[in-house]
Amino acid sequence: MSDETPDSLIPYDEIVQEALRAVVGRVLGEVEATGALPGGHHFYITFKTGAAGVEIPKHLTERFPDEMTIVIQNRFWDLKVRDDGFEVGLSFNQAPAKLVIPFSAITGFVDPAVNFALQFHAQAEEAGAQEHEQAENDHPGQEPAEDGSNVVSVDFSRKK
Repeated sequence: MSDETPDSLIPYDEIVQEALRAVVGRVLGEVEATGALPGGHHFYITFKTGAAGVEIPKHLTERFPDEMTIVIQNRFWDLKVRDDGFEVGLSFNQAPAKLVIPFSAITGFVDPAVNFALQFHAQAEEAGAQEHEQAENDHPGQEPAEDGSNVVSVDFSRKK
């Protein structure tokens, strides 16, 4: 018998990534339906700024050419969730901005209030993602915990 795992003809990694992105959509959809975040919940959402379908102001694209993290907490408006993504209004240095983000562009979702996190591979991911600073949209808050509790990271690297 061979120790090598055969390549799957079923794209399990893509199926799981899509299902986990649906979690983000469902959570945001519930916030949209109620019009507010419940309790102390708030979200850090990291996404690829150059991904297909992302629409953000030019000054944000210039500042974050690869990846950006936004915070959905106190100051957001016009949250609209679709099957393929969401749009939201946020303030950056007291300047309002509308962002359109497809779920396929999301690389991370964190709710620090309950120490919950999901990490994704960007679809059509570029090699060597650059470090980036937080977008610093106008919010008070704390950074997500780094201890790994409740973090779901899916990596279906294939052995060759």
